[in-house]
Amino acid sequence: MRSFPPRTLVLGLVTALGALGAATLPAHAAPVTGRLAERAAPSNAPYLDARRPVRERVEDLLKRMTLDDKLGQMTQAERGGATPQDVTTYRLGSILSGGGSVPDPNTPQAWADMVDGYERGALATPLKIPMVYGADAVHGHNNVYGATVFPHNIGLGATRDPRLVRKIGRAVAEEVAGTGVQWTFAPCLCVARNDRWGRTYESFGEVPDLPAAMTTEIVGFQGERLGAGPASILATAKHYVGDGGTTGGKDQGDTQVSEAELRQVHLPPFREAVRRGVGSVMVSYSSWNGVKMHGNKYLITDVLKGELGFRGFVVSDYNGIDQIGGGEPGLTPERVTAAVNAGIDMFMQPWDWKQFIDTLRGEIANGHVPMSRIDDANRRILTVKFQMGLFEHPFADRSWQRTFGSDEHRALARKAVAESQVVLKNAGNVLPLPRGAGKIFVAGRNADDIGNQTGGWTLTWQGQSGPVTKGTTILQGIRNTVRPGTTVTYSKDGSGIDKSYKVAVAVVGETPYAEFMGDRPDGMGLDDQDLSTLATLRASGVPVVVVMVSGRPLDIASQLSGWNGFVESWLPGTEGQGVADVLFGTVRPSGRLPVSWPRSASQEPVNRGDGKSPLFPYGFGLTYRH
Repeated sequence: MRSFPPRTLVLGLVTALGALGAATLPAHAAPVTGRLAERAAPSNAPYLDARRPVRERVEDLLKRMTLDDKLGQMTQAERGGATPQDVTTYRLGSILSGGGSVPDPNTPQAWADMVDGYERGALATPLKIPMVYGADAVHGHNNVYGATVFPHNIGLGATRDPRLVRKIGRAVAEEVAGTGVQWTFAPCLCVARNDRWGRTYESFGEVPDLPAAMTTEIVGFQGERLGAGPASILATAKHYVGDGGTTGGKDQGDTQVSEAELRQVHLPPFREAVRRGVGSVMVSYSSWNGVKMHGNKYLITDVLKGELGFRGFVVSDYNGIDQIGGGEPGLTPERVTAAVNAGIDMFMQPWDWKQFIDTLRGEIANGHVPMSRIDDANRRILTVKFQMGLFEHPFADRSWQRTFGSDEHRALARKAVAESQVVLKNAGNVLPLPRGAGKIFVAGRNADDIGNQTGGWTLTWQGQSGPVTKGTTILQGIRNTVRPGTTVTYSKDGSGIDKSYKVAVAVVGETPYAEFMGDRPDGMGLDDQDLSTLATLRASGVPVVVVMVSGRPLDIASQLSGWNGFVESWLPGTEGQGVADVLFGTVRPSGRLPVSWPRSASQEPVNRGDGKSPLFPYGFGLTYRH
């Protein structure tokens, strides 16, 4: 999912301001619309009885719903474009926060107040159907200031530790639940086959077995069963299916492969997610052999719902149906009909949600969309809401706010960071660094920048450099680790180094990006700033250890011979201490490459088993001798 596309950015900023105040609708506020003249359900209605089976409750509620109720349940609006009153008036089934769409102040308390305001809007309708609030908690509750931000998925893939990933899912669920949010658009189960792709870091790895193994995160989010136990939030398997296999690694591009390859490479993680009981699946922006996934009935209805037996609901990506059939993006009756009939159940139409509702109503009236399809979508959505326990517990459980950014969660993130580090070169056993080295020189723009090390999807959609949230930078981690008497000198560009230093640590790599903004069709190398820093360090004659902060392998083969040590840190999140733990040997490195490292950008795509010879193969990783 993405946040604000260029064509809606201004609208989003303007409407978000109005929504901030509206999102705290008081509990006693009454709706002001004639639509609600319908009679409310009696308090003893079967669907309100938690003792009854979910199937029975769903059927009872479905019989009481008007077409307006059903269309509303299928609609998800952005908080910046809808108020709690809109939820009441239009019976909206869901609200979301895109990346960077946050209340003011951006605190757990303000989030809970905001979400509860929307929930009160939903409960002001005659049938009192709760709404479900979604957010991109993709590596922690990363929209919220002060949250524990874990490594992006590519780093977690390097750990090869499904149990750790399940614990991370549980920790994220606790922080999310405390803010009132009930639904995360995670995990991303894409299989990244071309590292030019701007979403490579959202993938656990290049072979299907790895993301399939990491579906343990779903259990962390939801529990053993959705709604069973405290802090159970709805998980989303995304993006269905094949988004990591597009030609040229183009985001939202075309995956031109046979059905056999699609099934062999890209489908297995979703099969495993369904087996684990994932409650929602998000459709990919990408196409398969020229057909947009948002309109692919065969893959959504026949394969996902039929063959795989998925019983939850399917949600579109952000304005995803606007691209069906090619041509200029936009919402048309033909696109709405194609998407609904393909099997999408809930529609993420952040800004033009009213137009979506009116258009779908018209397509039902003219016979293009059967009511059986509308009822099926509502059954699926309502089933999940009943399973989540939303009818009994619709409001935020603020007791979980005690876990937000807690020492326990940060310790877990630190462990994940340490396990994700991949040592790729260690000439002369320059690593681990001695804690009492005398003088250590640290350089590079990513050494002391929490924004760069957390990457995209942190506070905002694209992320940004600088002190965007709380955490420990890699430089701080180094300074925390050395013994008293050891001098650590930092210079961003490497200036000031001389031969008196025992070692130089250069923390270089990428700066934040997300989705298509991160596509690299024209090269994947270090930029001039990083190359200049490295040249300065090498010219000093001091041994150089390069720590790469990046969302994918970079084209570094021509530089590697000049480096004594090389550690790939991926995008470690807020706990840079975990990087220092490996640099100094407090934790023995165990990370292994989740993707093949190319000899050059021109070698992409390069993947395990394709007959090519990468610079470092899939699964490569060094450790220290003791």
